[in-house]
Amino acid sequence: MSTPGTGVAARADGLTKTYGTGETRVVALDAVDAEIERGRFTAVMGPSGSGKSTLMHCLAGLDSVTSGQVWVGDTELTGLNERALTRLRRDKIGFMFQAFNLLPTLNAAENITLPMDIAGRKPDQEWLDRVIDTLGLRDRLKHRPAQLSGGQQQRVACARALASRPELIFADEPTGNLDSRAGAEVLRFLRDAVDELGQTVVMVTHDPGAAARADLVLFLADGRIVDRMDRPTAEAVLERLKRFDGLRKS
Repeated sequence: MSTPGTGVAARADGLTKTYGTGETRVVALDAVDAEIERGRFTAVMGPSGSGKSTLMHCLAGLDSVTSGQVWVGDTELTGLNERALTRLRRDKIGFMFQAFNLLPTLNAAENITLPMDIAGRKPDQEWLDRVIDTLGLRDRLKHRPAQLSGGQQQRVACARALASRPELIFADEPTGNLDSRAGAEVLRFLRDAVDELGQTVVMVTHDPGAAARADLVLFLADGRIVDRMDRPTAEAVLERLKRFDGLRKS
């Protein structure tokens, strides 16, 4: 078994995803090979319709694949039935979405532990306390979502994703519904989740500033990974995206 910070957390080999048939057939992912390194923050970027969210959903077991293979750790997702997939998502994967998906009748603490409560699992209290304190939520645990700002709600969603100590956290446009200050806060916490808590984060984003928080950026175009950038800066990411626009217009 790989130690934290080494190895591959998720992998796709020849991953193809199509929708429709005949003249209406759309290729969302075209024979994608990708590796998500354990203990790193990976951002996925590309033009609208490039397949970035589809890639994340297939890697997370939220969407089926047309052909190819996907692994999370040593487990091949493409061979699992729905019950086994549900168990794997529950035990090994944390999710953050643009919509916070918090239950309005539960307070922050109850929302954070809800997936584990449903699974009948007790949280590791020491880990849970560390997550709550890292995210600065200690004085907000009794508040319901309506009593929290957008940034605080997304921090609760982040804590929920981290609470079960998953092998992988997938974040789909996690700052999309936030103002710039709250968005920067959430990005800092995702960065801390990698640096301080040893987590693995995969984030789909359209924002060069958000991507600059990552260790690695994967660029998609027309369902394929066409470039990668280590140690990204917002300026370098923006320049790369401008080149996409130039190619699409030429």
